[in-house]
Amino acid sequence: MATTSPPSLPPAPPAPGVRAPRTGPIRIIAVGALVIVVLIVAYLVFAGSGGATYKLEFAEADQLVRGNQVQVGGVPVGSVTNIELTHDYKALVTIHVDSSLVPLHQGTVAQVRVPSLASVANRYIALTLGANSNPTYPAGATLPASVTREVTDLDELFNTLNPKTRAGLAQFIQGTAEQYVGQSRGLGESTELFPAFLTSTAHFFSELTREQPVFTSFLVETAKAVTTIGARKDQLADLVENQNTTLAAIASEQSELARGLKELPRALRQGNRTFAELPATFAALKTFVETSRPTTKPVTMLLERLRPLLAKAAPVVHNLALTFSRPGADNDLTDLVRALPALAKQLTTASPTAVTTLQEAVPITAFLGPYSPDLAGTLRTFGQAAAYYDADGHYVHVSPVLPDFKLGANNTLTLPEKPEEALDGLKTGQLRRCPGAATEPAEDGSSPFVDGELLDCDPTETP
Repeated sequence: MATTSPPSLPPAPPAPGVRAPRTGPIRIIAVGALVIVVLIVAYLVFAGSGGATYKLEFAEADQLVRGNQVQVGGVPVGSVTNIELTHDYKALVTIHVDSSLVPLHQGTVAQVRVPSLASVANRYIALTLGANSNPTYPAGATLPASVTREVTDLDELFNTLNPKTRAGLAQFIQGTAEQYVGQSRGLGESTELFPAFLTSTAHFFSELTREQPVFTSFLVETAKAVTTIGARKDQLADLVENQNTTLAAIASEQSELARGLKELPRALRQGNRTFAELPATFAALKTFVETSRPTTKPVTMLLERLRPLLAKAAPVVHNLALTFSRPGADNDLTDLVRALPALAKQLTTASPTAVTTLQEAVPITAFLGPYSPDLAGTLRTFGQAAAYYDADGHYVHVSPVLPDFKLGANNTLTLPEKPEEALDGLKTGQLRRCPGAATEPAEDGSSPFVDGELLDCDPTETP
């Protein structure tokens, strides 16, 4: 339908006393400013903030589409711009990331993820950045499939579980639902605090990753420690078993543990009083240390000189300890002391009988007394002089004489041809020998012993 425009009216004249506005330069300046603002907004919207393009090689596209986000730590940093199929039937995904991440460093890992396990088609690419000290990828570089990871779907997760495990998971979910029945208020309060928890957690991890070399060193040392602990798995198992035994023993003493916990406040109060007195004690200890400082050098010298003594005394103390306590029965002084009461009891009844027996045996054994050194010496060193002097100074009464070998021609040993030749070299009539004169005189003159010529003996009577 045709329309006609009304005729344009001439502009109304300004009212009396009112100045007409100056529209020429001002309007031009305003329009120019508006154009500049529009250009800036258009640049920010369409030109973006710079950044770079990279290509990611995946084994499969995992339902990615153009426009899916690229995130780092849950923060969007780019988007998927293109998806292609390579000649070896892999998915080549082109992404564009913001300038804040450019350039990417080697060690960067790309993984397709979903916002939740219940999601079906929504996908995004999560980047785990490599260390800043690693070499960089140039813009437009292709990250190989070795540094990309596919998404794990909920169905794939459930397919890895056997029927028994799936039934148990269903019971767990049902039990969790029953657990929160009537707890909606507390759950709501916890949910309100959850964002603050996530914020503090994000801040914590940002502080950890701020010093990348230190955090890397921490992870490496932690891995070494875990490896060392893993190599000691048998000892660790024994530790856990012993700890279980210890906890079981503590649990069996619940009454004693309860009594100890009841006494704990009193002990803490006493500890507070003790700690309150510690400053004065430390002050006195400081005075003692300052006073004893000049004596540290002599004490050090004394300890250095005591070291050899202690080294020699260690086996002596060890043997002394064994004297008092040795593994086994009836082999140390402790066992002897324990046996003394029974021995004393037996001696109490046996002593009168023993005394009577000895008194009656004296006439029978009296003649053996002078020959006791000879008997003991014969049992000790048969074929030699039995004993030279006993404890009472009595000289040996008898001495067995056996045929001696003699050195013959060509350094051969020969026996005496006649028994009486065994007595060659023996002397008779030596009736006043001094103690020790039956052997060869000692080089230091200690034998024969004359006791400063107080003994009535002849030191010349020697073999």
